[in-house]
Formats: sequence, structure tokens, C-alpha cells
Amino acid sequence: MIEEIKKTLESYNGQWKEKKGVWEFSTTIAERKAFLSTKKLTYSARIRIDDIAKVVRFSEMLVEAGSGFTSGGGFDDDISPGFGFKTESYNTFKGPRIGSIQEQSNLFGKKYEYKFDYKEIRLKVEEVAKSLNYSFEYQILPIK
Repeated sequence: MIEEIKKTLESYNGQWKEKKGVWEFSTTIAERKAFLSTKKLTYSARIRIDDIAKVVRFSEMLVEAGSGFTSGGGFDDDISPGFGFKTESYNTFKGPRIGSIQEQSNLFGKKYEYKFDYKEIRLKVEEVAKSLNYSFEYQILPIK
């Protein structure tokens, strides 16, 4: 099952990790660089396959992480004037995400110039599950 899902998502150039039976697919969907500072927006999907119950459980989230030196204002509007070092990481998971990255990036107050359709990945995983006679369950909270 997981090999079929991996094959289906090959075109997204993501990375796969497995930990305690949970497979995680992540791919960077947008990146912004400024003077000695970087921000990345990453899409992450978690999948747990229950072969006994024939169920595929799926959750997804959007994670933005940034690091680097800041000079205040502009790129990092929440930074006070002067030089400093800042690193941050946070995520959001408020149900299924549908639409382009421009709509989703508003959650972070950023302007990313990139289109990414979350629904497409979810539907591809669901199609693979159903083609192999598994049911598909979407979970709002991350799968553990």
C-alpha cells in the first residue's frame, strides 16, 4: 500500500519518513529569502495504514519555519528595529485545506508566490486506498 502511495506522490518531490508505523510525506512549497534570513512553508501529510481494519488514516498540516538575522521591519514585520537573530516554527491544522497557497499563506500573514493544491494530494491518497479496498479516514489532528 505505502509503495503505491509513494509512487502516486513522486511528482511532488517530497521526502518520506517512517516512525512507529506512521509515514510522513513533506515537501517545501514556498521559500522566501532576504538578507541573511530564510522562511520556508512546508506541506506535511501523515499516513497510518491499518491492514487488519483495512483503513488508511490521513492528516495534513502546513508548517512555516524561519531563521536568520533580521534588521527590523520589512521581511520580519514583528521584529523591533536593530539587528538580532530569530528562529521560529509553528503550524496550523484546521481541517482539510482546499485552494491555492495564496489563500493558505494568509494564515501566516505572508505573501507567497506559489500555487499548491492540498486537495489534490488528499484525493490521490484516497484513490489509492479505495483502489486496494481500504477505507479512507481524514483526521484533523496529526496522526501519532
